[in-house]
Amino acid sequence: MNAPESLRACVAAVLALLAWLPLAAAQAPSSDAAQGSKPPAEAPAPRIEVQGVITDTELRRNAIAGKIVIGREEIERYGDSTLGEVLRRLPSVTLGGRPGRGGEVRMRGMGGGFTQILIDGERVPIGLALDTLTPDQIERIEVMRAPTAEYGARAIAGTINIVLREPLSRRLNDLRITLGVEQGRAQPQLVWTRNDRLGETGTYNLSLSATRHDRLDEIAARTRVVDPATGTLLLDQEETGPARDRQDRVALSSRLQWRRGPGEFFQLNPFVILSSGENDSRRRLVPAAGATPPAYDRSATVAESRFSLLRLNAMDRRRLGPEARLELRGTVSRAGYESRSLREEFDAASTLTRALQESTDSNDRSWSFAGKLSRTLTGDHSLVAGFEAESTVRRQERETLQNGAPLLADLGDAFGARTRRVAAFIQDEWSMSRTWSAHAGLRWESIQTRSDAAGQTVSHASRVWTPLLHSVWRLDENRRDQVRASLTRSYRAPSLQDLITRPALSARYAPPGPNIATSPDRVGNAALRPELATGFEVALERYLAKGGVLSANFFHRRITGLIRRTVELETVSWAPVPRWVQRPQNLEGARVSGLELEAKARLDELVSEAPPVSLRGNLSLFRSRVAGVPGPDNRIDQQPKATGNFGADYRLRGAPWMLGANLSWTPAHHLQSTATQSSTTSMKRVLEAYANWTIDRDTQVRFSVRNLLPLDFANTSSIVTGSGIESVESSGPTRTAWSVRLEMKL
Repeated sequence: MNAPESLRACVAAVLALLAWLPLAAAQAPSSDAAQGSKPPAEAPAPRIEVQGVITDTELRRNAIAGKIVIGREEIERYGDSTLGEVLRRLPSVTLGGRPGRGGEVRMRGMGGGFTQILIDGERVPIGLALDTLTPDQIERIEVMRAPTAEYGARAIAGTINIVLREPLSRRLNDLRITLGVEQGRAQPQLVWTRNDRLGETGTYNLSLSATRHDRLDEIAARTRVVDPATGTLLLDQEETGPARDRQDRVALSSRLQWRRGPGEFFQLNPFVILSSGENDSRRRLVPAAGATPPAYDRSATVAESRFSLLRLNAMDRRRLGPEARLELRGTVSRAGYESRSLREEFDAASTLTRALQESTDSNDRSWSFAGKLSRTLTGDHSLVAGFEAESTVRRQERETLQNGAPLLADLGDAFGARTRRVAAFIQDEWSMSRTWSAHAGLRWESIQTRSDAAGQTVSHASRVWTPLLHSVWRLDENRRDQVRASLTRSYRAPSLQDLITRPALSARYAPPGPNIATSPDRVGNAALRPELATGFEVALERYLAKGGVLSANFFHRRITGLIRRTVELETVSWAPVPRWVQRPQNLEGARVSGLELEAKARLDELVSEAPPVSLRGNLSLFRSRVAGVPGPDNRIDQQPKATGNFGADYRLRGAPWMLGANLSWTPAHHLQSTATQSSTTSMKRVLEAYANWTIDRDTQVRFSVRNLLPLDFANTSSIVTGSGIESVESSGPTRTAWSVRLEMKL
């Protein structure tokens, strides 16, 4: 399954351009001065200087709206091969997958899309997995706990902005080769980064990565139905077997920048992703009670997928006088996704009893255009106003065949959708004194979605005003102690998937027969309203003399129109019998609050004459209540009661070694989703360590181990029905992963 021809042509053009860059650089005069470039429009904070003139801590301290900045040194410390491994260590950030694996990125434990993820200030394209990016392609990560008018207000939990590598005036030619091993299977990765000049005024950065993940898992899924009156097992069966997953990914990111004068430049950012995956799983169904004989004895599922993304961003920044600056930014992108799967079921005599084939082909085309005008009113007072326009068109074809006969044929195989977004904002920043600064903003955003399938058209529109206010009070002129406060409004618009009314069938219990409540069909809801949240934050920060930070942050959100997926038994058009269907609904609302503690310091800052060991830790405590759902565990989806990270690093004196370790922890938690639905998630604990050996100024080797004390995982979903209490428990072991990484400056 190849990418579309037009995408191939675009990729070839980009690669040809990048192949020309080293030739152009060779003809240009070189410079080894480590001069920083100006930041892009999406990142108003100045770029972290290579020589450390402006550190990550300074960027954090100078920001009026609360922000945590993670720079290159911290990103590359553990020799991680995926972005998720870096994000897992950040304060209040958790991953939704099993221990030691990636998953949905969540801030403050809030799953279901409450976290806004940006790449260079723009929302992540649909279908792009963050783990496709490697840490070597990232300049810095900005974690913003409260929304701002410029970055957008679709950030109830917060915003994570991933800034790709930026061009510098000095030459850079790095090659990094990683070999990882998990359960005896190799996980190789190669990353090449090139930085140089383009003529007299231009610079460029090119980062190309190729990664393979090859993993084998043993997973067990146990389904039970219990009579609530007697406790009798009405059904008890377990599926066990291996599953192999292989992913191949190639990612190319680049920045080309031409400077026209002080504060003025033109920039192009090509971004290409190509990935393919194969999954092969074998299951044996073992009944212990009920359903005799079982529906099948064993099953085999083979799936293949392809994803491609091409994005080109252009930005122009120019001055309109000594006090005004204009930035214009435009983006075009195209993404394609293809998947094919075949599930076969066999009886005890190895006779094929059922075959389910599913195929999906989707194509997304999008463009965006934005402008921002900045004007300095006085030396400490500036005004920013801007607009944004974005359009995405999706075409999708999906076919489901059971034993060769089409399912859902009357609903049509072709689907189309279009999303248009328009936004405008104004933002005012001023410093009333050396100790008090404020930031006020107002943003208006409109999103319109239209979908067409089988002659049925569904339209959805939402419009939201979001006022935002941030302030920082410095308790002394040296800015060692600061108090931050924010009062904001944010929201979450329904996703396109939540609005699509075409059903996605349960693969295990496809029509025409019934399914069970724990394996429902999934359908969208075109009547969904956006969730709205009013919130405030108060933080106390202390900055230590040697770059350390001590911070305590309290937050609260009041959410109305909370979206939650409920499961009901319904009469449906795609089956002759009633079936269990999961669809999103707006509930009354919820309240969320939490306390986030963070400490980062050298030991000799805290204890005199102690060795210079770098210590870091963060602990977050969460509490939430969903209205209309019985307690005591009626919390926001997937939210634990706490998360924590604790780590240390030490450079050996007189030796070319640096050592470090980190422990990530999320306790087990139970969640009551509705009056009849609940889930339980086991504890997550990931211990990792690294050793960095510096051979010479151009060569070093990193040794890393992740999930050093592996835990088995177990996740259970339960629902109360008229026939009993149904539950499905998924469980299995996790594995330790080892890697060695060679880093060379060519």
